[in-house]
Amino acid sequence: MTTPEPTPQDPEQVLLSEADLHPSVSDPLMDTMTFLNEITLRYPDAISFAPGRPYEGDFDVADIADLIDAYVGYLRQSGRSEEQIRTTLFQYGETAGQIRELVADMLRKDEEIDVPAESLVVTVGCQEALLLVLRALCHGPDDVLLVDSPCYVGVTGAASLLDIPVAPVASTPYGVSQTALRETVERLTAQGRRPRALYVVPDCSNPTGASMPTQDRVDLLETARSLGLLLLEDNPYGLFSSRRRPTLKALDRRQQVIYLGSFAKTAFPGARIGYVVADQRVRKTDGTGLLADEIAKVKSMVTVNTPSVSQAVVAGLLVTEGGSLRRRNETAARHYQDTMRCVRNTLAHEFPPAQRSALGVHWNDPDGGFFLTVEVPFPADESALRTSAQEYGVMWTPMRFFHLDDSGDLQMRLSCSYVTTAEAETGATRLARFIKESV
Repeated sequence: MTTPEPTPQDPEQVLLSEADLHPSVSDPLMDTMTFLNEITLRYPDAISFAPGRPYEGDFDVADIADLIDAYVGYLRQSGRSEEQIRTTLFQYGETAGQIRELVADMLRKDEEIDVPAESLVVTVGCQEALLLVLRALCHGPDDVLLVDSPCYVGVTGAASLLDIPVAPVASTPYGVSQTALRETVERLTAQGRRPRALYVVPDCSNPTGASMPTQDRVDLLETARSLGLLLLEDNPYGLFSSRRRPTLKALDRRQQVIYLGSFAKTAFPGARIGYVVADQRVRKTDGTGLLADEIAKVKSMVTVNTPSVSQAVVAGLLVTEGGSLRRRNETAARHYQDTMRCVRNTLAHEFPPAQRSALGVHWNDPDGGFFLTVEVPFPADESALRTSAQEYGVMWTPMRFFHLDDSGDLQMRLSCSYVTTAEAETGATRLARFIKESV
């Protein structure tokens, strides 16, 4: 929407200059999601491999009330009075969250992460968790956040809002390059800067779909220890992998890993519930405390507390499922694996090996999650996306959106989560035609 210019009838209208606003609002990164939302609305009949939304075919509106009832029943069995239950649902709650015990129990059962509930902070989605952790960790202008590149735009966007410099670290097909990590840390340290933490998504990464082998995870923990780095592990897709690997946090013996989680994919996005595990000890003038306590202080000045009703819905789900979400998500995991397999098989049919090699068209083979990457021999930019949507009826995401440099111009991200198997086959066929005719 275009902002109207001042008219002669309102000469006193205030006109702000973009140059006087925070630099983040004019950062092209901030336009990424807006662009994708607008193009999706503009071409509603196109099959979309763009949004990282979970499949909603199994959602039922009646479930919301049932889940709240389940949580209320759990509170009654725990000995809460009706007045206490009313307060729990209707009033401001604990800043760090009122369902931490249930979340901690889920982490033990699903991820073998054994941490006290006091080390958790329940947040308004994982995006708030990122914002709070970065604000708490980064002390001054010389502190730098490292990111496995390409990376999820939410972390670079949060860093931009907080004026935290970000340095990309090159990736391998299986995750962050530890050689590049050492070189990046050494270069920044020589410049008098302090690499503070590395953000990684080891399982079915957004945007590439790559997963880090177990031995690489063990090695990364040791590399981070030797470099004095914290690791920020984001794990929204781990339950959807066809291969179960230990999280970095489950392997963590030195409290090097700050673990970021979300119920957006394993429950549903509308709840807007995420969490952070921050069991690191913090030296203070009066002793020591948990990093989670410091993060909760920051949260108290951002969202005050995470909505109690949203927490109740997620808690009801955990209670209903016996504290574990792994079995509940088996059907969704199979759906995502089926749609991704369908896309890959269709592309393989459309591009036989000889043609694939001649044209320079390649794609990776993730073991689960939502995303895969397609390499093409032409700029996969916004203009190409418009043509693809308008003339071929298929949408995707330019991989350049996830890079901090000029890399990724010849790559697309395909999300296989929000389509049916039939749509996946039709969409992949349309995409193949678009690629062939663009070449």
